[in-house]
Amino acid sequence: MLHRIRDPNIRVVYLAVLLLGTAYGISIAVIALHLDARGFTKSDIGQLAAFFASGIVAMSIPVGALLRRFSAKMTLATSLVGYAISVGIFPLLDSYASLAIARFFDGAFSVGIWVSCETILLMRSDEDNKAYVTSIYAVAIAVGYIAGPLAARPIAHAFSVQSSFWVAAAIATLSAVVVIARLDPDPPGAHRQSSPGSSSGRREPAMQLVARIKTSCFATFAYGYFQASVVLFLPLYLVESKGITREQTIVIPAFFAAGMLAFSNVAGRLGDRMGHLFVMRLLGAVGVVTILAFVLLNSFAPMAAAVFAAGATLASISPVSLALQGVVAPKHEYSRANAVYNVFYAAGMLLGPPVSSLVFRRFGGATMLYHLAALWVSFVVFARLFAADDPAHRARSPRSPRAVHLA
Repeated sequence: MLHRIRDPNIRVVYLAVLLLGTAYGISIAVIALHLDARGFTKSDIGQLAAFFASGIVAMSIPVGALLRRFSAKMTLATSLVGYAISVGIFPLLDSYASLAIARFFDGAFSVGIWVSCETILLMRSDEDNKAYVTSIYAVAIAVGYIAGPLAARPIAHAFSVQSSFWVAAAIATLSAVVVIARLDPDPPGAHRQSSPGSSSGRREPAMQLVARIKTSCFATFAYGYFQASVVLFLPLYLVESKGITREQTIVIPAFFAAGMLAFSNVAGRLGDRMGHLFVMRLLGAVGVVTILAFVLLNSFAPMAAAVFAAGATLASISPVSLALQGVVAPKHEYSRANAVYNVFYAAGMLLGPPVSSLVFRRFGGATMLYHLAALWVSFVVFARLFAADDPAHRARSPRSPRAVHLA
């Protein structure tokens, strides 16, 4: 599967994020149990999750500047070590304030990792396989997310829940060691304009850059909003409205992850061949149907199939949207563009749960799902209106002097 990837540094990033995803999976699997055992309420646990998202929002833009100043490699290694420290000290903290600070820095260091990895991948991938490269990146993280919870249970059983955080910290530290030992320095001039006198290499105004990557930003905002909302409220809807047992809802996220694992690489290949934004629109349209199916279906097996389809479509949009950003943003602006991209993702994560909760309480779970479907319909319409943002669409236009080869 990796034969198309010529730069070995991309494989180093894959290994690093596979380890990181495993660390994430372990800590996520036990964090609620740990906090509940310490006497924190469900409201406290939810608010602490908001501090994590706040850390992402607060650090997204600054990390772009840090990356340009100190290099993607150094920023990535430092962020991995910072994340390891944040996770490692978490079980040692008792007060709400100290835990909130730890969760904030957990999010801040996490976005440092994401922006660094995404910048390295876009910087080192070829123009015709960016979605392929970013889709494998998403698969590597997802495999870690699946492996982590599977490992967390025996660790907690054999030792303690608290020890799971220390294992996660050790794995994150190992990821940092891999980066320091195996990742090459950034290519010379990777974060500088290509030529001082060239307008194509000049640093763009912030709003002009946002306008350039707006469809990718909308996609990642919608995904962050949807993901954070569904994780919290779909299980409640299934229990309250569909008669599905709580035990069955525990495995629902696994079907979503399996769908993403099964199709994200296919989506990446299609994006590189047919145009990233075109494929994103198709995935979004099919994803809307899967959300509506949550309302119409009434038994576990077809519901699980619908969740699998949602993962295969809506989750697969994320790596393709990142690849689109790689072809519309200037190379020397990748760090800034990825920083802005992650701000929109975190904004979706912050906004989704409270709005979805309000809709759920006032109008019911079905209406909550309808409003998520409406969000994706809005994205599909937006992506159609701005289809020309994708260079592949412009190249296919009859008015264009060039045409892309899609065979």
